[in-house]
Amino acid sequence: MNADVRVAGVGMVPFATPSAGKRYEDLAGDAIRAALSDAGLTLDDVGQAFASYVYGDSTCGQAALYGVGMTGVPVVNVNNNCASGSSALWLARQAVAGGEADVALAFGFEQMRLGALVEHWTDRLGPAARYLDRHDDLYGLEDGVPQAAQLFGGAGRAYMEEFGISAEVFGRISVKARRHAAGNPYAVFRDPLTLEEVMASPHIYGPLTRLQCCPPTSGAAAVVLVGAEYARRRGLPAGVRIAGQALTTDRPSSFEGDMRQAVGYDLAVEAAALAYERAGIGPEDIPVVELHDCFTANELITYEALGLTPVGTAEKFIMDGDNTYGGRVVTNPSGGLLSKGHPLGATGLAQCAELTWQLRGTAGPRQVEGARTALQHNVGIGSACVVTVYQSVD
Repeated sequence: MNADVRVAGVGMVPFATPSAGKRYEDLAGDAIRAALSDAGLTLDDVGQAFASYVYGDSTCGQAALYGVGMTGVPVVNVNNNCASGSSALWLARQAVAGGEADVALAFGFEQMRLGALVEHWTDRLGPAARYLDRHDDLYGLEDGVPQAAQLFGGAGRAYMEEFGISAEVFGRISVKARRHAAGNPYAVFRDPLTLEEVMASPHIYGPLTRLQCCPPTSGAAAVVLVGAEYARRRGLPAGVRIAGQALTTDRPSSFEGDMRQAVGYDLAVEAAALAYERAGIGPEDIPVVELHDCFTANELITYEALGLTPVGTAEKFIMDGDNTYGGRVVTNPSGGLLSKGHPLGATGLAQCAELTWQLRGTAGPRQVEGARTALQHNVGIGSACVVTVYQSVD
């Protein structure tokens, strides 16, 4: 990564349950306007735009952007499952770094339905089929249990089998998520939870109970990227740069190990190593992380995949409070997907927004004191994993 790409503006709307009935074009429009205003730019300044979403027809990105303005800007629609937002950011960063655009806009949105995720195209091979087959080989598939919960719950089950930890260790992650979300006005769920409440909620699969699964969510977020020279020329206060970033996809090992590999553990290891190397840092330099906690099991295994704690020590990391304020690295200060919510196409960009606020020192009650470096992890089954390192610059 030779170019100095800066985050000039971020914006998002409060996430909500699908019952709120908000339309994706309205959600996206509000987030885009907020990001442009934050950057001190207009849509006329944008050279390329990348729209991320999972549930929608083929050019929903244009439909969403046209409500803000029709400037003729090229729009690329991105669907990389739950990693769509970060994949759009990855493309936008490359557009600026490669000199194709002085200003690139990445925006993501989702107008979701109530209930578990489902595949809408049932007359053809589903993209999750290979992962479900792997789970079937290892544990068998259970009727009536959401597919994603079986995949990620299977990863938690594999971890428990190897290291002998209790299911309550996973439950503590939900308690922490709600505690963090209490200070986030954009989060869906901000009321506190006790460990007893988490563990008493209906059992879903493996170590997972209902309160350890992210809710279906509608919402939108947007990010404006610029080159450092352009920011100087325009007098933009773009004080956060993308110092390292990598996107990885499956290798044969994803289907040769246990369910941890199938849900992206190896992808995260590889992407993190590349992002750290490109940024010239290591995991010990990270004080704040937004990672993909679609289920508590994924947060726990990702601590180790990102190198935040050595393999086999996630239980101690949690029990010692090293994943929260006062510990070694504050994980998901926003409340994460578990409490902030998970509008699939917007999630990666909402993570970017949160970390930008952290590095600017404007995160309010969620602020991680003295944070100048931050890490983002976003994964989608199918698979894609994006890890991004951000740094504040003077």
